Amino acid sequence: MIALNTNKITPFFQKIKTSLSKQQITVLQINLGRRCNLACTHCHVEASPKRTEELSSKICQQLIQLINLFPQLETVDLTGGAPEMNYGFQPIVEAARKAKKEVIVRSNLTIFFEEGFKHLPEYFAKNELRVVASLPCYLEDNVDKQRGKGVYDASIRAIEKLNQLGYGHDPNLVLDLVYNPPIPSNKKFSLTPEQIKLEKDYKNFLKDNFNICFNQLFTITNLPIGRVKNYLQNKELYVPYLEFLESHYNEQTLDHVMCRNQLSIDYLGNIYDCDFNQMENIPATLPNGEALTIENLLKIGNLDVINDIKTADYCYGCTAGSGSSCGGSLI
Repeated sequence: MIALNTNKITPFFQKIKTSLSKQQITVLQINLGRRCNLACTHCHVEASPKRTEELSSKICQQLIQLINLFPQLETVDLTGGAPEMNYGFQPIVEAARKAKKEVIVRSNLTIFFEEGFKHLPEYFAKNELRVVASLPCYLEDNVDKQRGKGVYDASIRAIEKLNQLGYGHDPNLVLDLVYNPPIPSNKKFSLTPEQIKLEKDYKNFLKDNFNICFNQLFTITNLPIGRVKNYLQNKELYVPYLEFLESHYNEQTLDHVMCRNQLSIDYLGNIYDCDFNQMENIPATLPNGEALTIENLLKIGNLDVINDIKTADYCYGCTAGSGSSCGGSLI
């Protein structure tokens, strides 16, 4: 284990000078498990084909109860791993759509070509799922370096298929792409590019070269968690990267960070303020300090039971520059 001296980093709670409070919960982000057909270098979940952790039948039923119980929920956001590979994906999709919730599936697109999952594009369209798909660059070499050889080609073919079904054209069939920068290999750190300009570059390149289209581009900062954290530690860049993120802290992002109106739930039924806290095992707690789970949330009968959001040094990744969230830049 590499010893990390983070004394130079101002603790995030000191930087913001006040507690970060929850607003009304409107989004459930559910991590269905760690199973995935890829093992991307930037994956903070550290998902891969070798992982076996996934939702159980019991937790799946509790999640469906939760979705049906609270009309205030607007969005059910499914992630993984490859969410489509993990138990509970279809039952949760169908329960949420029946309850008139928006359903987001965070897809790697390449899953469409795996045996047993070739029906997914039609399934997505039938259920009007909003697809948020990783395409960390519009150039092949950069994508394959981050995600594996052949991933770019498979992703392009998958987008072509989604376009044929109406995605990117039909207002009910939304396809968004996600840009992740390369993991820094030296101290020449940079923030994500300006989202609107980069979206235009993506759209022009993909239209001109493949005649494909999408709705929005989300630029997401690599937070120093999971594989990114391990890589930065090995390169002795972890602390310098945190210092860089802190130096670009922008308090205007605070009102818009995704943890304020969202609950993140893992495949065991534990609840966190965000997906990043989930991966770092920092559970959300009730005012009495008790860790929050789906089970006690159902007993309480109220989604809005968290007062203060748990923060950590990596929160600078969400609040640097224009900010970063699962929905891209914040301002």
